[in-house]
Amino acid sequence: MSTPVLSVKELKTRFNTQDGTVHAVNGVSFELRRGELLGVVGESGSGKSVTMMSLLKLIPMPPGEIVDGVAEFEDVDLVQVDPDHMRDIRGGKIGFIFQDPMTSLNPVLTVGRQIKESLELHTDLDKKQRQARAVELLEMVGIPDPAQRLKAYPHEMSGGMRQRVVIAIALACEPQIIIADEPTTALDVTIQAQIIDQIRELRQNLGTAVIWITHDLGVIAGLADRVVVMYGGRIVEVAPVKPLYGSPQHPYTQGLLRSLPRLDRDDELESIPGTPPNMYTEPTSCSFAPRCKYAFDKCTTEIPPLVTVGDGHEVACWFDIDKGEPR
Repeated sequence: MSTPVLSVKELKTRFNTQDGTVHAVNGVSFELRRGELLGVVGESGSGKSVTMMSLLKLIPMPPGEIVDGVAEFEDVDLVQVDPDHMRDIRGGKIGFIFQDPMTSLNPVLTVGRQIKESLELHTDLDKKQRQARAVELLEMVGIPDPAQRLKAYPHEMSGGMRQRVVIAIALACEPQIIIADEPTTALDVTIQAQIIDQIRELRQNLGTAVIWITHDLGVIAGLADRVVVMYGGRIVEVAPVKPLYGSPQHPYTQGLLRSLPRLDRDDELESIPGTPPNMYTEPTSCSFAPRCKYAFDKCTTEIPPLVTVGDGHEVACWFDIDKGEPR
């Protein structure tokens, strides 16, 4: 088993609003290994993006606030690190690919200027070397005629091209980790496939660890090594891809998979009944209990911890689905 490049323990993030406190992330713990692609899945509002943005201090503070937790990276706690050090880490050692390239790219600066800005901040390359590196990066992510494309503005490029530019910026300084926040959501299916292939190839060539945030279980199935399933600001299941898809142990994971169209199954798709939890209330029990057909008394009074149910397979559930009885 490879060495963890990132270790997160009991991360908690809150948002203090006029309507009350939003308990967005409620004690998230996970490890990311070197060269691994970790998929993070869950419905909207489950805490996926806030968890990862908290690690790089990308949430607005205020109203956001990281109230607890440790995130160990290179013997540094990302939660406690000072702003100057975080600027060195963010973009230099940990890259972030945002969901919407049109809002994450500056519309009044050329693509080349934005790529070279990252190189200027985080490397010792001179002006000529930065130019050459920028051309190399655009070529690496599959953009034709890269030297000319450096002169283009974001609005002069297609959505797929802009997303490739965002990936190039994230890769510019050869970071140890790339966090990709639903990077293919706004793209058509053909471009999605190209971007996914690009990430897979770059990961293999550079050995970069990747955290891929998505609500699309179909994408993750053919891309990730392990999958983290989040619900109500907590991790409810984590496992390697095959065990998770072959034998999901949490009712929420089962519900997600049963709602996924499959060519090898002709039965009707199922939906998960009920609504997501109210995040204004700090959880004191299993957040999924009101929607769960297996729920019993304990589920409504205690938060289930993650327990090991197989090799690298952990689940936070008071009910043993395989045995059909409480744990």
